[in-house]
Amino acid sequence: MILVNVFKRGEKITQSPASLPAPPTLDNITGLLTRTDDLFWASLTNSVVVTTLSIILLTILSAMLGHYLARTRGRWARVATLLLLSGLMIPPQVILMPVTQVLRAFGLMTTVQGLVLFNVGYYIPFGVFVFSGFLRGIPIELEEAAAIDGASRSRVFWRVVFPLLRPATASVLIFLGVWIWNDFIDPLVILGPSQGTTITTGIYRSIGQYQADFGTVFALMFLATLPVLIFYLFLQKHFVKGLTGGATKG
Repeated sequence: MILVNVFKRGEKITQSPASLPAPPTLDNITGLLTRTDDLFWASLTNSVVVTTLSIILLTILSAMLGHYLARTRGRWARVATLLLLSGLMIPPQVILMPVTQVLRAFGLMTTVQGLVLFNVGYYIPFGVFVFSGFLRGIPIELEEAAAIDGASRSRVFWRVVFPLLRPATASVLIFLGVWIWNDFIDPLVILGPSQGTTITTGIYRSIGQYQADFGTVFALMFLATLPVLIFYLFLQKHFVKGLTGGATKG
């Protein structure tokens, strides 16, 4: 539907949304890119900043915590793992109200930093789950050999372990990148309508109360999918390997 209607004039979209564009036009895309309020460019910039910062922090913290829990043999480590995994069962909408109260208390409400911290706190259980499962398939003798050679624990992780986590890292980046990029309710509430928009809230803003420019809506949806598609194609060779690596070993 997006590919059909993005190259169709607005009046033809409402008349026959399933018909082919004849003749095709680029007016919807050019009109969106040249809007006076810079809706697309502002939304794209915010989404890129929020998504990039979130997945970088999530990857680093999840890999370190997952490695620690996977290599620790103790009751408290199992309890911590169970506590983290229980976070996967809680929908973000359930905790959104108390999260906004915490962010407001620390002065982070309506800020990009507050949204990034929320993403890190909510999605880190998934990252730990993927990394810890994958790490159980990596022989611990590699780390012991590096430690015998005099490498510190942090040096062992960054020089020996983390390079072996490329497939798991690709899976975490793709999943969390798509989830954060497509998130709507959290940016809408945490950032607020007056402090900036992401790519999903930009689509919401392009629909008015009494009228809607469907050509702009479909153009924004079309352009919003391109970064995610390119991101997936860039990392796809590691994707399936990262998902199955921790499920078949350990």
